[in-house]
Amino acid sequence: MTEFFTARDGARLAYRVHGTGLPVLALSGLTRTHRDFDYVAPHLSGVQLICPDYRGRGDSDFTGEASYTVPQEAEDALALLDHLGLAQAAVLGTSRGGLIGMFLAATAKPRLLGLALNDVGPVIERAGLEKIFGYVGRNPRAQSYDELAAKLPSLMPGFDHVPEGRWGEDVRRHYRETPEGLKINYDPALRASFLKAFEGPEVDLWPLFGTCAGLPLALLRGANSDLLSPATVAGMQARRPDMIFAEVPDRAHIPWLDEPASLDVLHRWIGALA
Repeated sequence: MTEFFTARDGARLAYRVHGTGLPVLALSGLTRTHRDFDYVAPHLSGVQLICPDYRGRGDSDFTGEASYTVPQEAEDALALLDHLGLAQAAVLGTSRGGLIGMFLAATAKPRLLGLALNDVGPVIERAGLEKIFGYVGRNPRAQSYDELAAKLPSLMPGFDHVPEGRWGEDVRRHYRETPEGLKINYDPALRASFLKAFEGPEVDLWPLFGTCAGLPLALLRGANSDLLSPATVAGMQARRPDMIFAEVPDRAHIPWLDEPASLDVLHRWIGALA
């Protein structure tokens, strides 16, 4: 069941909780919602999986371009923990969510029990960014769920051996079907905010990764990812030899997290947290 809390600025933000046990804050990709974690939730026993919709996404209030930033989303994540009465939680961050997780390690480390990164690191490859620039804030060219699901195998190179019906499930989670065609389920103003974040000189995020020192750390990389390179993974492993890591076969950006390789890493990471 979707629930709501109020952020410091009065925004009404949505979240969903799966299960009970060790608190894990599950932070989704840039344009995604709490439904990013529907596939993995049934596999994580003994975990309270807390899945928010960032402001401007899903069922949360649309609060405008200037508010769609990693620092604001990190502040909202802490506000959700406060709302739930949780002093600490681990963070499972997919793509954008992983950047938020690293930001929290830098700014609110005592609140974190650990960090798991899904196909993201301190270097974001330009090829992956260009692909996101192409679609963020824009409605897909499809009239129905079935039409888009049929197109996705060709639109999403690098994904093979996809479970039966998965593309159909995915489009129903992340788009709205209307008489005018499929619509995104987030604020189109996110586009301007995202593009602005990558204007100007490239920012060195390695110091941000360094703030994760001492936290149980895990990393997943889609074997065909164009956002997280093998070279970046090697750099992360050199800095954190204890990092639990796996490359997920037949996946680009991003793994769904219910693949055997993904689950093995997540279960080992949860064991390290405990």
